[in-house]
Amino acid sequence: MVRRFISGTDRICGKILQAGPPLRGLPLTFNVRTDSITPIMKLGTYSIGIGDRFGLQGVHQLRAVQKAADAGVEISPVWNKSEREHGIIGTTPEDTRHEADAAVREAGWGGSYFVDADHIGASTVERFIASSDFFTIDVAEFIGAPAPPEAAQAFLREMRPRAGALRIPGLDGTVDAGEEVLRAVAARYLAAIQEAGRVYRRIRDARREGDFIAEVSLDESDIPQSAGELLFILGAIAAERIPLGTIAPKFTGAFLKGVDYVGDTEAFAREFEADLAVVSYARQIFGLPGGLKLSVHTGSDKFSLYPIMHRALTRHGAGLHLKTAGTTWVEEVISLAEAGEEGLRAANEIYARSYDRRDELCGPYRQVIAIDRERLPRPPEVAAWTAEEFARAFRHEPGTDGVNRDIRQLLHVGYKIAAEMGPRFTTLIHRHAKTVGANVEDNLYRKHIVPLFMGQDPIKN
Repeated sequence: MVRRFISGTDRICGKILQAGPPLRGLPLTFNVRTDSITPIMKLGTYSIGIGDRFGLQGVHQLRAVQKAADAGVEISPVWNKSEREHGIIGTTPEDTRHEADAAVREAGWGGSYFVDADHIGASTVERFIASSDFFTIDVAEFIGAPAPPEAAQAFLREMRPRAGALRIPGLDGTVDAGEEVLRAVAARYLAAIQEAGRVYRRIRDARREGDFIAEVSLDESDIPQSAGELLFILGAIAAERIPLGTIAPKFTGAFLKGVDYVGDTEAFAREFEADLAVVSYARQIFGLPGGLKLSVHTGSDKFSLYPIMHRALTRHGAGLHLKTAGTTWVEEVISLAEAGEEGLRAANEIYARSYDRRDELCGPYRQVIAIDRERLPRPPEVAAWTAEEFARAFRHEPGTDGVNRDIRQLLHVGYKIAAEMGPRFTTLIHRHAKTVGANVEDNLYRKHIVPLFMGQDPIKN
């Protein structure tokens, strides 16, 4: 792990921030200390979440990251898995830690790496504390909840001097961070950020301050946050004294599982650029950690956005965390189909059972999928496909439109079927490990790392 230690005492400018007790109650004052909030553990400028549903592809994912390092681009790998995924598959947070450590040993990886307790809250954090060193604190269920009136008024008083039409370095024009925006943040997000503070302090008290990365996730909000809202949200996080490593806002458009971005790419470009500038500005005025960066969730397969994001990151000299999650599991199924015979039969079985249980499987993911059921072929039709036809329908290649977006999304959330198959599925993955591993590595490196972090054309690599 790469760790940076700090010493000395905090300097307090102006009034002292009263951050609130660890588990109960809320601060009655809301004062932002302008001394720096510095984490001890540091995440790299670029980092990538490499979710691995069944814990079998860590080495191949890491080899993709090693290829980037060999080309001069350093990326911190972060193994991420949520409570929901552990529950469906029957694994534990300790299993993810063991997979990461074993992959690092086998691959001879010498850089930093992390294990992410993905989308945790107060009710789920405890079982992740010992094995994780990256915590994605999800506050979606608290967005829109009212903060205590005295806390909201204190927040408004503290932030009001910073409100207005702001000129932020790196942006043309101004950012609307006026009184109306400030009041909207107090009404919609303040209670959620105070909840994030309580969860953070629970982790800090159980571990050691500064020996983990903290992310606050807002991406499952119903509506995107404006640049002005993001600024005041970061002010609220600073008041909670969270040494924030990454912040995951909700962006304009739809970020759906396993398929490309749906929306206005020009609008996204403007929004992403503004958010990068706001994060940099907030680091300065609120004393947030210097390594704070944006996190993009459901980030796999967003091929139309990667060149846009790379150009913006280069212009601003900014970092980024990208979560790719379940795209590895999809590659496993495609690889089995390409193996033919028993592999193809297993892939067809997974699709057929997913089709039959589509309501059950899609329910937990309804915010991040959009499946047109009329475009889902019936299982007998899919069963008649050749291995090549199956792979072509499910595989998402940059610059092509052969993929069926609907069946790919269904497969993305259908990993419960493979979990129920138990050793029959994992034995097939081991039997065809060479093909599976090559596809997993190619998917992560060529389709994601190359265009986003290296700024190159994935089709030519």
